[in-house]
Amino acid sequence: MRTQVGIVGAGPAGLLLGHLLHLRGIDSVIVENRGREYVTERVRAGVLEHGTTELLIQAGVGQRMLREGMRHSGVYLAFQGRRHRIDFEDLTGRWLTVYGQNEVVKDLISARYATGRPLCFDAEDVSVSRFDGEARPCIRFRSDGQEHELECDFIAGCDGFHGICRPSLRRESWRGYDCEYPFAWLGILANAAPSSDELVYSLHERGFALFSMRSSSVTRLYLQCASEESLDQWSDDRIWDELELRLSTLDGWRPNRGPILQKGVTGMRSFVAEPMRFGRLFLAGDAAHIVPPTGAKGLNLAAADVAVLSRALERHYRENRQDLLNEYSDRCLRRVWRAQRFSWWMTSMFHRTPGENEFEYKKQLAELQYVTSSRAAMTSLAENYTGLPLEVGL
Repeated sequence: MRTQVGIVGAGPAGLLLGHLLHLRGIDSVIVENRGREYVTERVRAGVLEHGTTELLIQAGVGQRMLREGMRHSGVYLAFQGRRHRIDFEDLTGRWLTVYGQNEVVKDLISARYATGRPLCFDAEDVSVSRFDGEARPCIRFRSDGQEHELECDFIAGCDGFHGICRPSLRRESWRGYDCEYPFAWLGILANAAPSSDELVYSLHERGFALFSMRSSSVTRLYLQCASEESLDQWSDDRIWDELELRLSTLDGWRPNRGPILQKGVTGMRSFVAEPMRFGRLFLAGDAAHIVPPTGAKGLNLAAADVAVLSRALERHYRENRQDLLNEYSDRCLRRVWRAQRFSWWMTSMFHRTPGENEFEYKKQLAELQYVTSSRAAMTSLAENYTGLPLEVGL
């Protein structure tokens, strides 16, 4: 088998990259070790930055998002029993779209099949090689009982934090920057109509809580818990009681209760691999960086990575230019580190650290009081939350 770009991973990064390359006339093959059902049903992020929304629309894969996604012009910050709204659209002229990552993936898979370009699910024993020498890079895998060897000009490692591409690098060729937080999120998906038209971030004496949604009938909620929390200790009633305690405000607002459809515990960490290019292998998305979900940046960083990479590859093939490929890592990392800073700041402002004293809590309250009373501070939050403008489009 032979292609121009071999893509490992059929998450949002790999699928979007494959689609952008198709629009630019570049051939690709996508190889994924999970099944299609797993990829499409895994509930993950759902907040799309303004630039990500525009990129999906320009790429022709945003029609369902425009119909079913929910436009959010702001967000609520809650503390000491009161909600304070940050008006993104007034402050920056930008807004967010709430549309589940799994729905984005479904749209991209449909678009991929419509192109007729290869997409291989359930691939086994996937490996990458020859990306740092003179020979053509190679992706090997087994599918339907047959061994395959895919030769390509470039490999895009879009296979997530636990994928095979980053571990295939020589350890001395890259450096990892890592931070693990001493808490986690217990998240639920509930069959309950949203009681707020926008997200609510809450700081409570007992810890952080977040009210979000996925549709007009389904809510997504989170509460801070211990890093090694066992779900066995959390009955549905206990989860709802704790969410109500942390989220309810003095004006009578509280989340609507309903049957819990899914629940799970997500660890909190920050990670960056530098650089993001190794010869003819490029890392993108979670394979290169992880952010705590407080800032809603994971999917959006992946979209920004592949937008930069697809344009660089187009210039390579059309104009034999190498400069954008050479600049790929530096350009992406500038955005990644700014997103890391913002995600760390949001996480630090809303979470109670185990063992902290009351000084720390009072400091958090003072930070929130400042952020919700200063237009300059609100504008800074709004600029970062709605996202930096994408450096490239179609």
